[in-house]
This record gives sequence, C-alpha cells and structure tokens, in this order.
Amino acid sequence: MSGLSRVASVFKPFTLALIQLGNIGANKADNLRHAREMIQKATAGHGSQKKPDLVVLPECFNSPYGVTHFPQYAEKIGYTPGEPYVAEKSESESVRMLSAAAKETKTWVIGGSIPERDPKDDTKLYNTCTVYNPQGDLVAMHRKIHLFDIDIPGKIQFKESETLTGGSTLNYFDTDFARIGLGICYDVRFPELAMMAARQGCHALIYPAAFNLTTGPLHWELLQRSRANDNQVFVSMCSPARDMSAGYHAWGHSMVVDPIGKVIAEAQEDEEIVYADIDPKVLEETRSGIPVTTQRRFDVYADVSKA
Repeated sequence: MSGLSRVASVFKPFTLALIQLGNIGANKADNLRHAREMIQKATAGHGSQKKPDLVVLPECFNSPYGVTHFPQYAEKIGYTPGEPYVAEKSESESVRMLSAAAKETKTWVIGGSIPERDPKDDTKLYNTCTVYNPQGDLVAMHRKIHLFDIDIPGKIQFKESETLTGGSTLNYFDTDFARIGLGICYDVRFPELAMMAARQGCHALIYPAAFNLTTGPLHWELLQRSRANDNQVFVSMCSPARDMSAGYHAWGHSMVVDPIGKVIAEAQEDEEIVYADIDPKVLEETRSGIPVTTQRRFDVYADVSKA
C-alpha cells in the first residue's frame, strides 16, 4: 500500500470529527472558504467537546457532484508518495487550502475528495482524496478505485466512467495514534479493499462518500457495519449534507461504526459536525472475544492481502 511499512503504528485513543458539509454550490472559491471555516469550527473545542485529532470532509467537497462538473472543477495535484512536495505551492487551490487549514488548526485532515486532473495526461481525471498532517504536509493520496457506474431502473442512473478514470493503488497513512486506511464512496462495496487494509494493520477505514436517496437507505449503514464486522476495525463514511435543490441528492447520515459493528456516531441530513471517540479497547476486546483474525483458514482459501 503506497510502499509504506507493514508494521502498524501504535493504536491510541483519538477523537474523530466528520464534517457533513452543506452549501456546496457552483462557486469553487466559496466552497473552499466554507470548508475551511467548518474545519476551524470543528477544531475549536467548544464547550465540553474536546479538539479532535482527525477531521474528515466529504466526497467532492469543492464542487457540485456530477460527471458534467468534474472536468470544469478538476485541479492538478502532482503528488508522488515518497517524493518532496510543497503543499503551499501546489497548483491545486484545494490542496493549498487544506494544507493551510491543517497547519493552522494543528490537526490531521482527510480532505474529502476533489476532481483531479492527471498532471502527465490532461485527458485523465480522477476522484481523489488527500491527507495532511498537523504541520500541513500532504502525506497521502487515494484515487477512487471503483467508479460509480450504476443503473437502477426507474430510480437512478449514474456513470462516473463517462469522465473519470479509476485509481490503481491501495492507500493508508500512519499517525501518532493509528493507522488509517483510505477509500472513496463506491470503494466500500468491495470487501477486498477493506480486508487488505485491515491485514496491513489499519485500525480504522475512512471513506469520504456521497450515497444518494436510493442507495443510502438500502446500504449506507449496512456496508459500514459489514466492513467493520468482517475486519474488526472502525469504519467511517463522511457525506455531504442533503441539498434537494442540487442536481445530486446526497443521503447524509455521516457515520462511525466500531469493530463489533455498533454505530457510535451518526449525523442526520443537514450540515453538521459529528464527533466520535475512538477507543482501542473496543478493537482489542472484539478480536479477543471473537478471534476471527487468528482463525482464518488460508490453507483452504486465499489470503487476498497476499495477492
């Protein structure tokens, strides 16, 4: 996974904040400004709410969601893992904002996703998530692997592949409190991705996402609880707020599920910040009580993480 160490980082308690962002309109500058304000709000530590260690934005947070919008809003990032990268001088205005917000708030930030234009091939666009440490460094990037191409008669038809190209790498990043696996939205439907991340030592899997009013009621919670239960890890998906005046109607309900499959935090439909305290003891107790991680029969079936 991105050529990183297979040795997992230490797992310590941390607080996760999901920003279910609203007011995503046609003006990119306004979208970025609002996202930055919400990161500041999420990390301000109001009242009894302590400052989170990690903040997450939703899928496609800098532009309207739709195949016709992706080319118009796409930005060149030009990041290669392991190579020097100065985020504040990036061609991408979204990267510059996210880097500045992480540095300003001294918080880890998963920057949802944005449409990305391949710096070496202008004809290729990706749906891309970037990650920043509290110093503002861009430390990881994930291009959505599985494109959202569906056709449910009478309900919804959508085909990301009309403008997007699928990514080809599995990605995680290490912090001083956990190893975090990355995916984007439709990626959650493919259990192999989650299996491989968990077996590479990830403690939590986080997916910026934007399910709709057809797939959301059916599968949003089901898929998160399934991935969490199968792999005995924390799983979270962060959605945009629902906007019925937009071309795409997001389900909302940003959520965090623990390793036993219990929903421990959930938003509703409107713009909201949801917090969850991530407790390593829950993972340890789950794996001790139901020890599937040591009971797998790789003499009978293949270990997909070895593929």
